[in-house]
Amino acid sequence: MQHPLSSILAHLQSGPSRTWSIILTLFGDAIVPRGGSVWLGTILSVTDGMAIGPGVVRTAMSRLTADGWLVRTRSGRNSYYRLSDRGSATFAEAELRIYGRPDTEIASRLRLALPSTLPEDDGFRARMQEQGFVQLSPGAWLGPEPGLVRDRSASENPAAQFLTLHGAVEGLRLLVARNWPLDRIAQTYERFLTVFRPLAGWLDAGQALPEREAIVARTLLIHEFRRVVLRDPHLPDTLLPERWPGHEAHGLCARIYHAVLPAAERWLDAHGLDRDGLLPPPGPALFHRLSPEAPSRWSRVTDSS
Repeated sequence: MQHPLSSILAHLQSGPSRTWSIILTLFGDAIVPRGGSVWLGTILSVTDGMAIGPGVVRTAMSRLTADGWLVRTRSGRNSYYRLSDRGSATFAEAELRIYGRPDTEIASRLRLALPSTLPEDDGFRARMQEQGFVQLSPGAWLGPEPGLVRDRSASENPAAQFLTLHGAVEGLRLLVARNWPLDRIAQTYERFLTVFRPLAGWLDAGQALPEREAIVARTLLIHEFRRVVLRDPHLPDTLLPERWPGHEAHGLCARIYHAVLPAAERWLDAHGLDRDGLLPPPGPALFHRLSPEAPSRWSRVTDSS
């Protein structure tokens, strides 16, 4: 049987270089639960397992630091990195979308958002898109019923007024099909499944990855999964096409993640270093990711109506 990481690494190498994105995935997935700071040598050891050269990694680290995603500190000849406030906030926004439990009880409703001020600024647009909304026209946004956005200013005034859209399921399905690129999202989920099914089958057959290969597989799994799941508006099941591949992709990701997590954590226990020595252990929330015990993807969203 072909080694399960071979096809995943081939997929990684066939596309444009995204070393900077892989590094951010590693930070958010594995380093943040262990205090957030890590030695450059730890990162280089993981990326070496992905056949990414150290020069490429150092260049990506420099760019991420210059662009405000990472903060670097030095001790002698050693460099240590952590996510900046900007990087931490971005990861916190995405965390539930990546690791949260799909909410299968979402009603067959949509939400119309009417911005309080026009034209919408870039920050408002970004927040709406993060919550799965699409713009119908200037001053009107359509989104999933749970996806509500609040202004984060000190005044806590809502940035938009929200109206709930009720109607026949057939009509809402037509509205969804016209406004979201569901075919493109489905194709991205299918590519994810094609790339990672061999690894799932290998693990289901009772095979196990060595510890460094486990942290490599875990990082690449979440790197690919987040690229599609963050583009998915997570619409109610009743408004999606039949046999929506997002459900299978979530289940496959969860199976692989929990299969490789123990070995990946053992590798970090032994080799993960920050300025004070070995990385601290993660909290229990790490082991609830992508599980029935995980919070719903929308559990932190607050209704502003």
